[in-house]
Amino acid sequence: MSRSMPPPPSDELWMDSALRHGRRGQGRTWPNPSVGCIIVRHGRMVGRGRTMPGGRPHAEAVAVASAGIRARGSTAYVTLEPCAHVGRSGSCADRLVEAGVSRVVTALKDPDQRVAGRGHQRLRSAGIEVFAGCSSESAVRDHRGFLLKTVVGRPMVTLKLAMSLDGRVACRTGHSKWVTGRPARRLVHVMRSQHDAVLVGRGTAQADDPSLTCRLSGDVGAPARIVLDTRLGISTGCKLAASIDDAPLWICHGTDCNPQAVREWSSLGARLVLCRHGPEGGLDLDDVLKKLAMLGITRILCEGGPRVATSLIAKDLVDDLVGFTAGLVLGGDAMPSVGDLHCLQVGDGHRFNLLRVDYVGDDTISVWTRPLDFHHLLP
Repeated sequence: MSRSMPPPPSDELWMDSALRHGRRGQGRTWPNPSVGCIIVRHGRMVGRGRTMPGGRPHAEAVAVASAGIRARGSTAYVTLEPCAHVGRSGSCADRLVEAGVSRVVTALKDPDQRVAGRGHQRLRSAGIEVFAGCSSESAVRDHRGFLLKTVVGRPMVTLKLAMSLDGRVACRTGHSKWVTGRPARRLVHVMRSQHDAVLVGRGTAQADDPSLTCRLSGDVGAPARIVLDTRLGISTGCKLAASIDDAPLWICHGTDCNPQAVREWSSLGARLVLCRHGPEGGLDLDDVLKKLAMLGITRILCEGGPRVATSLIAKDLVDDLVGFTAGLVLGGDAMPSVGDLHCLQVGDGHRFNLLRVDYVGDDTISVWTRPLDFHHLLP
């Protein structure tokens, strides 16, 4: 089949199934992407797999094992180009060849230089028909964390704001419990489970004393908790320290922190990440995200506070913005969700595209996104 021809409608339906299956692993497969793979023979699914927690085994290996001998003569739908390099296990392209798959449909080319078209070429060299680019826009969205880490060198950032109708997150006293209702707060735990890490600033960590754990039933994983604390001044008596056995705790800090604090946090089991200082005295967020990407993080959920939110928006580092809005008005003396961005004209503002709006109990949720250009990964 020519790559310029559109895929049959059934290809898009099966690829959508592979994408949905792959999403179930988001937040648990880093540093690898959460890939989905569906194997279809004679119009019926005979095998299915997704990247397993920790990034191994890969989706194709799981799907081929699931299909067994039924994989021979089948079509495999994979949400990212199968890897062609031999790491801790054999390459996924070779797995598909050995299984006797006759056709492979993929959504995106893998930008990893160890793959970057070699997986498709390996399949074609073995006589397998390959169609690349099916449901590519959905795949770009699903794999943005991995794509950004690989191509740009930073994780995907989702900024969550829970605010009143007039855009406030707390009273002038700092009191904020609770702006939104219980259903909205439960949905935040679902969001945490879909990200590799949850990030807050020192101000939020001190004022709210959160644990930032993912409190959902079942085996949902434990995202890393990351605190931005330039001078490492957060108390070791906080809930983050008390729950360090439940989920990893990372603290990003600068060079001018107390050596005693370094020793105390290290002895508790926290991972300390040394980052550059920014021009305004805090941490350089570009460097923070670069260091986190180097440590394998692909998807970050930022839960505040306003200072961190403002800095991320100002530097165009927010990829998705999720706003929970309550039917509540706190007034002009309350704390705004975002600080001063120095916009002199409306055109100076930071615009996002609306994806969806929905009800969450008595609150609403709006999901906004910033377009990203990954056309070079398409066929």
